[in-house]
Amino acid sequence: MRKVFACASLIVASMAAVPGREGFDTPVRVAGGVVSGVRGRDPSITVFKGLPFAAPPVGDRRWRAPGPVAAWQGVRKADSFGASCMQTIVDERKPWTYEFMTHTDVSEDCLYLNVWTAARSRTDKRPVYVYVYGGGNTEGSSAVPVYDGEGLARKGIVVVTVNYRLGVLGFLTHPELTKESDTHASGNYALLDLVAALHWVHDYIAGFGGDPGNVTLGGQSAGASNTHSLTASPLARGLFHRAIAESGSSVAAGAGTRTLADQEQLGVKFAEAKGAHSIADLRAMSWKDLSGGSFRFGVVVDGYVLPAAISDVFASGRQNDVPTLTGANRHEGGATPHPDISAEAFQKQARQRYGDLADEFLSLYPASTDEQARVSQNESSWDQARVSMYLWAMNRARTARTKAFTYFWDHPLPGPDVEKYGAFHTSEVPYVLNTLTMSNRPFTDDDRRIADTLSSYWANFIKTGDPNGAGLPRWPAVGREPAVTMEIGDRNAPIAVAGDAAKLAFFEKYFARQRPAGTR
Repeated sequence: MRKVFACASLIVASMAAVPGREGFDTPVRVAGGVVSGVRGRDPSITVFKGLPFAAPPVGDRRWRAPGPVAAWQGVRKADSFGASCMQTIVDERKPWTYEFMTHTDVSEDCLYLNVWTAARSRTDKRPVYVYVYGGGNTEGSSAVPVYDGEGLARKGIVVVTVNYRLGVLGFLTHPELTKESDTHASGNYALLDLVAALHWVHDYIAGFGGDPGNVTLGGQSAGASNTHSLTASPLARGLFHRAIAESGSSVAAGAGTRTLADQEQLGVKFAEAKGAHSIADLRAMSWKDLSGGSFRFGVVVDGYVLPAAISDVFASGRQNDVPTLTGANRHEGGATPHPDISAEAFQKQARQRYGDLADEFLSLYPASTDEQARVSQNESSWDQARVSMYLWAMNRARTARTKAFTYFWDHPLPGPDVEKYGAFHTSEVPYVLNTLTMSNRPFTDDDRRIADTLSSYWANFIKTGDPNGAGLPRWPAVGREPAVTMEIGDRNAPIAVAGDAAKLAFFEKYFARQRPAGTR
């Protein structure tokens, strides 16, 4: 084995990148051995797919922290994605079409990541973006077409996409698992996977021309939520230096997070429902036997990965204090291009949600007619989402020394369903990652212009912690102007977070009454 690694080291040493030559021609040493990449669609970019960053979490390793990678001999050609983590595969689920979905094989042996680099040598020290996919922590993959890394790699970023365990395999808690753990905790295996991936990046990304001292962690939806969790985790301290959370920041973020004791009891009920008398019995079952049913496991305050609720970590100033970029979309959270709600239903909904504040709410968002109710449905949804995000950012600022930038995405994703879905949840992803070419949609020059602008904002933030740069409309940090966010997409300019001062004051009052984020 020593002879094999010595030969591999000679290969690496003798194949330095040739000045002026396209692509990254140098094999790279990583955990387990040496790998070589393949040219991307753009020949100036080299792609390394299916790199293992942890041992397969199978058999007795199911529901354990990630273990070390097994070594291989020779140079491993990294030319295909590894299997995605266990989930049900569907080609589309409108509004999410083919390019947003997982299409690889699935397996419990799924802890792989991918790297896109336009670096010419390992001395380039380019900024790194580690992207965490969404999917409700029950589906998704680093191989989803729209997460392709070439678009940002062309802008000087080394892009890493990473798999993590999903559903019951990623989050099961049980007293027996807690007892067998050296850390006296269970659950949060998905977060431990992401921490392991960040350690891999820290140790090996320099070999791909990346800078381990300039790493941004980010994602969308569940990927944004997991990013927030790691911002609050001591296990990730120093492993990333900026954070991006698309559709994932509000004063309600983290609400419903269970304590370990509570979720352990859910694990006991789950085992009983499966006819299992021990964790050994559960480990002997197939994934199909474990799936299904009404049990839903998620991130848990376990005292190890998460020492406390995320809001409590931030309130006490114990978070990983990194510049943060976060935002929301125009047609998510209850808003649609064509709301279909009656005046009666809107009023009933308002009284259920706002209680003794309902009359004040309805005076600001009237619903005397069905048409008026439909207008108020969207306007109140937009104001509530933006104010909630703004208040989250202002709460964050109480203990953070770093800047935060917020946005409101407004551009409808073109296609046959554009009138139905508009700027829906996830629709910003192909623009900010500059991956329009991965979608079979009727994009125009305007779409390509928007993608270039937004991916430039993202690239700037990944590089410096500030999205602003030459030729781009100014994006103010939170607190630089009172109660504004950055509208991006069709229009790139600061806007008020609420329609007027009275609406802002209403939602400030409403959220002040809510249970603090992260508590049960």
